Amino acid sequence: QVQLQESGPGLVQPSQTFSLTCTIFGDASTAHFYFWLRQSPVKGLEWIGFVMSSGHFFYVPSLKNRTSIFRDTSKDQFTLQLSSATPEDTAVYYCAIGPLNTYPAYWGRGTQVTVSS
Repeated sequence: QVQLQESGPGLVQPSQTFSLTCTIFGDASTAHFYFWLRQSPVKGLEWIGFVMSSGHFFYVPSLKNRTSIFRDTSKDQFTLQLSSATPEDTAVYYCAIGPLNTYPAYWGRGTQVTVSS
């Protein structure tokens, strides 16, 4: 049984950089892709990007200039950093892992991030 848990700040000031960490519990040896997504009432479910077990990464074009996703294999964690936060970044953020770039098989429960002064 694989479980994922997101953690990070619930409230972020505009223009700040925030980090969210996903901790993986259980045997995730079949996962090669480590995803971050977010969901808001305005935009719906939105892909942010992923990092692969090889270290390669992909970020969606609309966010790539502000996004960094990286892994800490010693802790079974991976992290999303998003810079220059705006209120439009307010959303529930989800981490997920899976065997293919189109198949996030396991998801965390999500964590709310609100960007507001």
